[in-house]
Amino acid sequence: MNLNDYFSEHKGTGVIATSNKAGVVDMAIYSTPHVLSDDELAFIMRDRLTHNNLQENYHAGYLFLETGQGYKGVRLFLSKIDESTDHDLIEAMTRRHLSPEQDKALGEKYMVRFKVDRVLQLVGGEEISLG
Repeated sequence: MNLNDYFSEHKGTGVIATSNKAGVVDMAIYSTPHVLSDDELAFIMRDRLTHNNLQENYHAGYLFLETGQGYKGVRLFLSKIDESTDHDLIEAMTRRHLSPEQDKALGEKYMVRFKVDRVLQLVGGEEISLG
């Protein structure tokens, strides 16, 4: 599976799941990831619970449910590689543009990069190979 092609060709809803070091889970709606390579992707995130959890536990899951009837999509198992506060990089990757005042009021943004460890079909346990 080529993740760049997949996310370019499919619309849907994404949910990222993280947990803190004690294992307390959080889930949040997130847009499709920025695909950086066959096995790396990134999300732009604010300093909220998802980002805070990733400071304590670098593992995350991303569930993508394709728009349409039935349950089609993928589950991505992720490991955080690093993060950046490079404003030019983040601005170039940002899809939703707010006024500078609105953006600043919402707080700092981070580009968080992940390694894709594993991809499974949304339903069932069939693994999907990358590349």
